Amino acid sequence: MLRREDWLMIRELREKGAYIKDIAAQLGVHPRTVSRALARGAAPSGKRPNARKSKLDPFKPLVDDLLGQGVWNAVVIFRELQARGYEGGISILRDYIHPKRPLRPSRATVRFETAPGRQLQHDWAEISTEIAGRRTKVYFAVNTLGYSRRFHFWATPRKDAHHSFESLVRAFEYFGGVPREVLVDNEKIQVLSHPHRGNAVFHPAFLALADHYGFTPKACRPYRARTKGKDERVVGYIKHHFFVRYRQFEGFPHLNQQAEQWLRDEADRRLHGTTREIVIERFAREQPHLEPLPPRRFDTSYRETRWVAWDAYVDVRGNRYSVPAHLCGQQVIVRIGLDGTLRVFAGEAEELVATHHLRPASEGWVRVPEHHRALWHEALCVQQRDLSVYEEVARCN
Repeated sequence: MLRREDWLMIRELREKGAYIKDIAAQLGVHPRTVSRALARGAAPSGKRPNARKSKLDPFKPLVDDLLGQGVWNAVVIFRELQARGYEGGISILRDYIHPKRPLRPSRATVRFETAPGRQLQHDWAEISTEIAGRRTKVYFAVNTLGYSRRFHFWATPRKDAHHSFESLVRAFEYFGGVPREVLVDNEKIQVLSHPHRGNAVFHPAFLALADHYGFTPKACRPYRARTKGKDERVVGYIKHHFFVRYRQFEGFPHLNQQAEQWLRDEADRRLHGTTREIVIERFAREQPHLEPLPPRRFDTSYRETRWVAWDAYVDVRGNRYSVPAHLCGQQVIVRIGLDGTLRVFAGEAEELVATHHLRPASEGWVRVPEHHRALWHEALCVQQRDLSVYEEVARCN
């Protein structure tokens, strides 16, 4: 607070033509403090009888608590306050947070812009969060359109080729179209090898996915992580926005449901720092350049073979599941979906003959009564014999 002596110095220096910023520097105060003193014509009295209450006042303890937990992102805190009934603006919040945190250096990265509909960047990341009351490692695949920066992410309990393909399919469906090329990293789930002087050798299933949707697979050059700069920047955005605001989930379906809602309500509507455009508005110009989705969805389930036992069951992941009795002794195709759906196919035409949902062995074998009806019929049709045969054998002995 300015003293009377400070005010006298301000007035004297100003009369001599000194700049406000130079006066402020000499007194060690902000230039606005000097400006207000000159406008007032005197030093402040120290009393603020008509000071207005801020809409943020009731929420300041919550803000301080979030800051104490390491949440410094003003947008994340603002969304959390809104969920608790805060009706003020974000500027008041930023003014409150600003003096509480140190300035952080930023790093600038040169980005190469791509044409609309040309490229999608695919990447994986991981984070630890609470699932069903337990701390769990979560893998999430991120797919970002190079032109509009619109992205989609999908969380899973494991990271493998099938989940990678499923994430791409979901992204295409979210965007309503397919880009001309998909850029991936050099992980084995997609790229089997990448000779320094040759083309990348892709996973056969990834090539089948590319053929089904009509895109060209591309791989980053080895040791050139910045090739996927747009996607890696999005990974940080997801970690410091979505996984900071939402920290508890009932399960993976609940997590992905929250993610899609957050994508539509917040991520799609953000002002992008590089393009200086709203993402969803820029995407409106890119969407017409995407190729249409094929009529049939690519099957991302695991494909395995099994032999049907004499009791018309197949063994899958530690439990037993029934199939029609006429398949006893035959080999069948088993498709295990990423959602836990189990489908059994038989014959050269791979006809669907049974559908189950995976269950742990502790819950018992999974059986459909109709599958075993023929076996029960055979068991009841026991050959009837005359008991006199057994009487003659007994007399001979």
